[in-house]
Amino acid sequence: MSEAPEGLVVVDKPAGLTSHDVVSRLRRIARTRRVGHAGTLDPMATGVLVVGVGRATRLLGHIAAGDKAYSATIRLGESTTTDDAEGELVSSADASGVSLDDARAAAAPLTGEISQVPSSVSAIKVNGERAYKRVRDGEAVELAARPVVVSRFALDDPVADGTRLDLRAEVVCSSGTYVRALARDLGASLGVGGHLTALRRTRVGPWTLADARTLEQLEDELVVLPLPAAAGRAFPRRDVDAEQARLVGYGVALPAVGLGPGPVGVYGPGGELLALVEEVDGRAKPFATFVAAG
Repeated sequence: MSEAPEGLVVVDKPAGLTSHDVVSRLRRIARTRRVGHAGTLDPMATGVLVVGVGRATRLLGHIAAGDKAYSATIRLGESTTTDDAEGELVSSADASGVSLDDARAAAAPLTGEISQVPSSVSAIKVNGERAYKRVRDGEAVELAARPVVVSRFALDDPVADGTRLDLRAEVVCSSGTYVRALARDLGASLGVGGHLTALRRTRVGPWTLADARTLEQLEDELVVLPLPAAAGRAFPRRDVDAEQARLVGYGVALPAVGLGPGPVGVYGPGGELLALVEEVDGRAKPFATFVAAG
């Protein structure tokens, strides 16, 4: 049997599957258990899910830390238990009088560096247990606000449906931001309630829908971005000579060259990915090594 491929697979996740479901499918397709994903998507959501195979799973935490872009539909006039369409309706109000200008004005304070309270059914752990599990078990969960950055929260295309108003939203945000919490907070600010009815992730870091393939397409042809190319697209690149490559293989820090502060990919003379390093106090310290010293 041939060796399993190593690298990144960009999946266009369908609605109805969890991110873990996608990983399970990819494990079967790639014939390896060593598969993980960067940045969870709820079952309702579709779009870009970056999956790592083999040693590329070590890149995922750093890829997930990058910003993300979404296209969404926000319904004003109804609030739900989950802040999205999968939850139960808890309140309704007449949103027919809300104008697009009103909604945009309410979105402005939700843009930039903000403090956001995640949805109570998020995957955040509370005393070692996922918040959504505690909610399903009947427990009232209140999560602490956390700082996030929403660099774009654009609203357009209002569609009225009786007392409800649907708006298309384009969001660019930092890791840890909940778009359904934006929908909830927008509705609360307008006094009519709100929740998310559709969510499609269009970008994770440098990877967009143009890079993504459906699970059916991947069943037919597993397209894997090799590890060196994947790291080169996600992080700044540093090429070193044979002696520096040998030192990096032993985990020895190199002099910093000003490519930080985030991860930097270090490549050997043959173009192989040697390590990810972090530049601190004038030194480039390896924190993930991919090629052992010979």
